[in-house]
Amino acid sequence: MDKQTLIEKIKAMAAAPSCCAELKAAVKNYLDAVGTAEEKVAAQNLIAEIEDDITTVENLVPFAHSETAVQIFGAEGAKKFAAHADELKASGAKYCDCGACAPAVEILQNKAILL
Repeated sequence: MDKQTLIEKIKAMAAAPSCCAELKAAVKNYLDAVGTAEEKVAAQNLIAEIEDDITTVENLVPFAHSETAVQIFGAEGAKKFAAHADELKASGAKYCDCGACAPAVEILQNKAILL
């Protein structure tokens, strides 16, 4: 993977509705720093934020079965979400596969490119 492809994945991660505000801020700081003397530090901060925010399946499953999930997605949506989380766990997946977490996994796998 090249740096430009990785930057596109970073942008996709930030655009996902499931991306938290702190990660969106780290993405903005990194993108603003690309090509400057601050790029390496911004990349380190971005990677640290991704590592803090990426959701493991072990954390996803209890959330998917929670009352909070029902409040967010509605009863039927939460039921589907919980079934999907259970399927991820059964398949041996380590991380959530939402629009933010899926590219986050790829970014972490290729973080040396950013550093």
